[in-house]
Amino acid sequence: MANNSPFPFRVSVLDQSPIAEGSTPGDALRNTLDLARLADELGYYRYWLAEHHGTPSLACNSPEALIGPVADATSRIRVGSGGVMLPHYSPLKVAETFSMLSNLFPGRIDLGIGRAAGTSSTVAFALQRDRRQPAPDDFHEQLSELLSYFDASSEAAGALPQLKIPLVRGEQPEISLLGSSPQSAIWAAELGLPYVFADFINAEGPAIARHYWRPFRPSKRLRTPRVAVAVWALCAATDEEARELSASLRMMMTLLFRGRPIPVPTVERAQRFIREEGVPQEMLPAGRRILTGSPATIRRALEEVAVEYGAEEVLIVNIMHDNEARRRSYELIAQELGLHAEALDIAI
Repeated sequence: MANNSPFPFRVSVLDQSPIAEGSTPGDALRNTLDLARLADELGYYRYWLAEHHGTPSLACNSPEALIGPVADATSRIRVGSGGVMLPHYSPLKVAETFSMLSNLFPGRIDLGIGRAAGTSSTVAFALQRDRRQPAPDDFHEQLSELLSYFDASSEAAGALPQLKIPLVRGEQPEISLLGSSPQSAIWAAELGLPYVFADFINAEGPAIARHYWRPFRPSKRLRTPRVAVAVWALCAATDEEARELSASLRMMMTLLFRGRPIPVPTVERAQRFIREEGVPQEMLPAGRRILTGSPATIRRALEEVAVEYGAEEVLIVNIMHDNEARRRSYELIAQELGLHAEALDIAI
């Protein structure tokens, strides 16, 4: 799928399905479907769904359950997970699920894999099937097993070499490794996978990305290294309006880090909170990069972030209280970057 936009990088959406104060999880999931249709029409390249558990602010616990409805509601855009938190699951079950989705929507399904819990340690423990002891830290082994199920040339069936039959068949998803630490970059390079860095979690990523570029090993899936970066970006007609709209995200994230998760607050409530904090708005939450501004401001900022990472794709993460303002943010960015759905070559 070619990038025929004047903007030099592919541009995609990473949706966390935010639950606005005064609304329900069902409203948030319907907003996700609505935004996916819009992103498809506007010419965004991918639409990825995040996995979170045990929080009143985010509605998507199972991206694999939402990918099908999103893919069915759209016609062109790639749809996938950003990501599936593999430590919670059986690698075979994940492979089977994404094999089914790929067979239903050929050439459009992505499997982004993550290592983080996506929740608190208590909820992560509740997600375990066996609670007699803490889950082992065997992510590398899980990931290698998952990849083996999609390797048609391998006689071994993942962790069960005695099974001389393929356990997944037909179409395959495009697999990427997500991360925000040096270890994830090292594993992505070792296994020859595309690497997606979560700048919205850790803005110190450019140095970490070098752990991916230098030792990258070509694989059947990927001959040359490929980096994408996911970043907060909130756009409005003016810099000041975008700054005001970002207050909701800043309050939500600040309280989350303090162990007080809440639904996405209104702008007015969030602005009062920030005033009471007595610090510049841009300092909340601490250590996070949030791009805000008019379309021209956001374009410059996205270009700078992509260059920092050596990325060929930028995934935009956006949380606002008002769904219409959130839709408008993606519309303004698409217009500024010259995205056009009809210009995209859909051949894979």
